[in-house]
Amino acid sequence: MARGWESKSVEQQQEEMAERSNPVHGPVSPGEQQRNRKREGLLLSRRRLTQQLQAADKPLHRQMLEQAIAELDRQLSSFKQVTDRTSQK
Repeated sequence: MARGWESKSVEQQQEEMAERSNPVHGPVSPGEQQRNRKREGLLLSRRRLTQQLQAADKPLHRQMLEQAIAELDRQLSSFKQVTDRTSQK
């Protein structure tokens, strides 16, 4: 009996998380889904590079990582600019 109750709780928690992650803004176009995936990939890469930068001790390696992070930031800022333009319409 306890196992069934735990399973129900886990299922309910998963449903709640799914509801929170899905915005109420309606269906998302395939193009928007692709943009979201690209943005999430860039954010993930930036997090990974930031962790590597914290551990890097060689100046040239640190410089390379800093340049890569700057490039990712540039790409991410273009996502924000496009989002700002579409929200103004």
